[in-house]
Amino acid sequence: MHDAAVKVMVVDDHPMWRDAVARDLESAGFVVVATAANGTEALNRAPAARPDVVVLDLQIPAPTGVEVTAELVRADPAVRVLILSASGEQADVLEAVKAGATGYLVKSASREELVTAVRRVAQGDTVFTAGLAGLVLGEYRRLSDTRESADPQTPQLTDRETEVLRLVAKGLSYKQIAERLVLSHRTVQNHVQNTLRKLQMHNRVQLARYAIERGLDQD
Repeated sequence: MHDAAVKVMVVDDHPMWRDAVARDLESAGFVVVATAANGTEALNRAPAARPDVVVLDLQIPAPTGVEVTAELVRADPAVRVLILSASGEQADVLEAVKAGATGYLVKSASREELVTAVRRVAQGDTVFTAGLAGLVLGEYRRLSDTRESADPQTPQLTDRETEVLRLVAKGLSYKQIAERLVLSHRTVQNHVQNTLRKLQMHNRVQLARYAIERGLDQD
């Protein structure tokens, strides 16, 4: 997908930051189709704007960034959500990933890193930090150590997926991992995407189960 064809929505409750991100993306050739200051605005504007990528600050007025991520992906499974987060929000970032976000960038990232991240998620890639890989690996361990491990719906990582995730968690780039494991860059990327997909699917199964148990599926 050419940058000029990529439509982006920027969601952040800080006007100066929101405007700066939108300006940076527009100057890089993206089309900023909407901006929003909170979760309600984001969900109201997304259907008409139809963004390919949503650059989303996690700490926005309700509904939260995690809830907005889940609803955006539910309404349009093709949308890509790139989380922009201040450091120290690890649990929230993990929840956003489980809700369907495919990228994560700290707010201290440079303009170049932001542009590259938007380009990558628009192309179907994942933007994954070492810290987030460690969190995801920890979540899989937690799932396998709980009673849920007997449940066939509990996601299991293959040995190769675990190996790739461990190397990402050590701070290696996809390119470095590909060289070390003698794999193609695309294969490494696919392994990371599969680990996210499994976690997201597990999350959806749990949410559906929660709703059914409480009769929330009844009108």
